[in-house]
Amino acid sequence: MAVAVGVEEEFHVVDLTSGTLVPRARAVLDRLPERGFTTELQQSIVEANSRPHRALGDLLEDIKASRRALAAAAEPLGLGVVAAGTAPMARLGTIDTTADPRYRRMTENYRVVAEEQLICGLQVHVDVPDRDTGIMAMGLLSPWLPALLALSASSPFWLGSDTGYASWRTLLWQRWPTTGPAGHFRSADHYDEVIAGLVTSGVISDAGMVYYDVRPSAHLQTLELRICDACPRAETAVMIAGLFRALVVDACDAVAEGRRGDDERLEWLRAATWRAARSGLEGDLVHPVDGAPRPAPRVIRSLVTRLRPALERTGDWTDVVELTEEALGQGSAAHRVRRTAETDGLPAAVTQLVAQTRGDEGVGHHPHHNGLLRGYRADHDEMVDLAGEVRPLYRPVLAELDRAGVAGLQQAGRTRQQRQRAQGVVFRTDGDDTHRIFPFDVVPRLVTADDWAMLERGLIQRVRALEAFLHDAYGEQTALRDGVVPAGFLPQPQAAREGALPTRPGLVRIAVAGIDLVRDAVRGWLVLEDNLRVPSGIAYSLAARRLAPIEPWPRVAGVEGVTAVLARTLRAAAPGPDPRVLVLSDGPGNSAWYEHRTLAAEMDFALHTADDLVVRGGRLYAVRPGRNAPAGAAADERPYDVVYRRIDEDDLAKATGADGLPLWPGLTAATRAGALTFANAWGNGIADDKALYALVPRLIRYHLGEEPLLGQVPTMLPGEPGVLDEVLDRLAELVVKPVDGQGGAGVVIGPHASPEELARLRAELLVSPQNWVAQDVVQLTSHPTFDGERLEPRVVDLRVFVCSEREGDGLGAVGLNPTVLPSAMTRVAAGGSLIVNSSRGGGAKDTWILRGDS
Repeated sequence: MAVAVGVEEEFHVVDLTSGTLVPRARAVLDRLPERGFTTELQQSIVEANSRPHRALGDLLEDIKASRRALAAAAEPLGLGVVAAGTAPMARLGTIDTTADPRYRRMTENYRVVAEEQLICGLQVHVDVPDRDTGIMAMGLLSPWLPALLALSASSPFWLGSDTGYASWRTLLWQRWPTTGPAGHFRSADHYDEVIAGLVTSGVISDAGMVYYDVRPSAHLQTLELRICDACPRAETAVMIAGLFRALVVDACDAVAEGRRGDDERLEWLRAATWRAARSGLEGDLVHPVDGAPRPAPRVIRSLVTRLRPALERTGDWTDVVELTEEALGQGSAAHRVRRTAETDGLPAAVTQLVAQTRGDEGVGHHPHHNGLLRGYRADHDEMVDLAGEVRPLYRPVLAELDRAGVAGLQQAGRTRQQRQRAQGVVFRTDGDDTHRIFPFDVVPRLVTADDWAMLERGLIQRVRALEAFLHDAYGEQTALRDGVVPAGFLPQPQAAREGALPTRPGLVRIAVAGIDLVRDAVRGWLVLEDNLRVPSGIAYSLAARRLAPIEPWPRVAGVEGVTAVLARTLRAAAPGPDPRVLVLSDGPGNSAWYEHRTLAAEMDFALHTADDLVVRGGRLYAVRPGRNAPAGAAADERPYDVVYRRIDEDDLAKATGADGLPLWPGLTAATRAGALTFANAWGNGIADDKALYALVPRLIRYHLGEEPLLGQVPTMLPGEPGVLDEVLDRLAELVVKPVDGQGGAGVVIGPHASPEELARLRAELLVSPQNWVAQDVVQLTSHPTFDGERLEPRVVDLRVFVCSEREGDGLGAVGLNPTVLPSAMTRVAAGGSLIVNSSRGGGAKDTWILRGDS
């Protein structure tokens, strides 16, 4: 059962006509019941206290009821109440201290600090198992409290002026002698001893004046959060309550396991708090894990993901995820009130805050988009937030699209298609006999420099681990011996020796990897799939840039050197010096024929099909000129050293050469003799198998001794003991994929499947559970796509290419030097579809990878 949580909210009393803060809290309180409402230090502030609740929904109703009661008491007096860190319009010297001996004493002792205490906060109480545990937990949860401040930030104005801060209340609040991070306490006795010393010193008059960001309650067995601004929207207060409850639960569990906080982080925490007060949700926060600046949404999502087990235990996971994404989409309250003040003036901003506090629906500034974004609505969009606002990063892009207008974009599309036909930029979808124009969208996708740096590190790590696994799988099979990989995932030792080509020193098995990534609305970037056999898309990503109607910004990474890196990688795969490389295709009938001939031409490599080739004397020769050779050219009599294979290995195993004989025996003999290298190597399919995908984090830890840097979609293997029953129970909420499926074929998306589809799938799972994997549904982000008339949200993923060379003659990950190409390809699903594969009707768009400050 969830532990109880309750909140205390402070409200400014303002004049409804002028919007100015007024000292009339007592008049409002006289019209309210005594229970649940009370005074504060200043006569302009009213406090409301909720009851403790275990369900966030009940807490929300309690908060809303208190706010309705406050509004009903205030409005007949011409007054309004505002839940915000500061009231935008206030005048010093017009507000008196509440007539209470303690408050009067505080005003006398602290003078201006107390006189200017025209600020309101949100306090959250959460039950703890005992006082000792709660006090020791404070140091563990404190690093994440600045993120909660950023979520609450609502006080950009002070005395009628914009401070430039999202939470100016924080700067005012920190003038008291006992505010800020709580520090580390060994026990409740230690805490009480420290506080008693502070009281004895005369710096504070009583223990109630300890205003740490989190503190134990003096009267209840709770921890109290005190860092946050008051929140205009009740939903924001509830979201923070849910997150804080999860932090407390998580930290108390850690204390029970023997973990303790870190005294040395106090200055770091003060800096992180200042950063949150300055930026809110619109800038960087200090990430608690490494102390580096990160965009606020990433830090918030890291917090939510970290707390998932605790949120699921408290029953808050779904509610908190939805509320958090809504908050990130709308931006901070400080951002919203500042925007209204800029356009309509401060009185309008106060009116907005009064309405939001009261709970009016549809209040606040709402954009009115015309033209391209008319009617645009998406839950998890990369360009447009939930409030309908274009995110700052994308505003210059939309401005350029708007300047072109619908007619201009339509003309750009026609021009692009003419160029595509001339260049042969085509593709064939499943079931089609002919190639069609490959669909490119006009709206570029932006990837920030921070995101790209994180992806580069994670992708390099992943490819190194997969390379190590493949060498082990076709070598010593230590992962099997050590129980890291079940036997069914590896070839039998005899088959490993005979069926695949040798793992010689210096060989790179994954010369070119295509890793598919998605952005989950909560968990951020996730690996969706590894493609290690014949990954396609490099040429299409280059075409997306070259055919794009919008010129990239100067700080967008260029793609001019991509084919040079690929060519260098392929030459480095050769078994000897002065290598010759050919691109091996199965011809114009291949859906990606455009890519084969484009890459061959740009790398200046010959393009051949199997019937051009013959093996003589243990070397590979072409008896005809390459398919990209000039007319009348003769065949080059020199042998080839490297085959850039763009044909499925099963098809190549059945192919015949120019002499009418099967190529397979000669190719394998040449490879075993060290005279020929295939890029990518035969047998890589065991490493991009959808079932093995579930084990990749384990392989990273085993082969590299590192924690995975990139997350992936939670995946279950129905063939493992005890898993099938869970999959069958959750079939309607999972995505189920065939292990050997490609291009989205055979995928069943439970929430969108019909009862008949689920029944067929259930039957197949019962017969052959080992042939399937089941994954959680990912809340995929969408991206605006021009449909010919306006922009509409489409699901997207990102295919990123990694080229690997080896420095020296190591094996596995030893000496492997991967390079992540800056030509990532954003794949776009067809309208109404969740599958982005080009073979299923999807398209692509230019991907701008930002360099430097983004």
